[in-house]
Amino acid sequence: MKRIITLIILVILALPAVAQRRADFGFSLGATNYLGEINPVNVFRAPGPAAQFFYRYNFNPRQAVRANLLAGSLRFSNSSALLDAFVSELGATYEYNFFPYSTMRSRRVDYTPYLALGAAFSTVYNPEAVKSFNPFLSIPFSAGIKVNVANNVGLELEYGFRKTFNDKFDGQTDVDKIGSQTWTHNNDWYSFMGISVTWKMYNKLAGCPAFAEMGKEKKRKK
Repeated sequence: MKRIITLIILVILALPAVAQRRADFGFSLGATNYLGEINPVNVFRAPGPAAQFFYRYNFNPRQAVRANLLAGSLRFSNSSALLDAFVSELGATYEYNFFPYSTMRSRRVDYTPYLALGAAFSTVYNPEAVKSFNPFLSIPFSAGIKVNVANNVGLELEYGFRKTFNDKFDGQTDVDKIGSQTWTHNNDWYSFMGISVTWKMYNKLAGCPAFAEMGKEKKRKK
């Protein structure tokens, strides 16, 4: 299973840049939250700052794949424990738009809600834990909305969770007593909420008729 997830991520990250008219680049600012033994249910308490950069390849107006690099702070404290950690993520997700969507339309506004699901390699650094640096696999899933605000420019709002296969964010593990487990099933989770700006970067001359005629003229002279 790990090999399959690794192969999927490598294939998506290796998408060629030759079809840049189908590609979006984006940057997100937002917050990350922790869920685990010392915070079993409160998904909005003590958010930490986070940032994300991503590349999206659009197969068509409804389907896309996205590669992302995310980094954020995980903070939480109560009367008996304290968490102050740093999480990073390299992932890839499949996106489905409920409505046809594109940022290459300058005369009307496009918008769509969307869902995303994928796989990621994550790491958490917690200097207070016995093993401070922990790499692990995670499954990101999220929902959001996209709006194109100008030709080739879009805004997005997204909120999602990462199901991890790691129980070492807070240094507390193996909570197996009856009644002590939570809906996180004894593994630590983290979430991300962010606002993104996306844009397209491509050679506009490639689609220009004058540029095409110039190319043909050069071929005739040869």
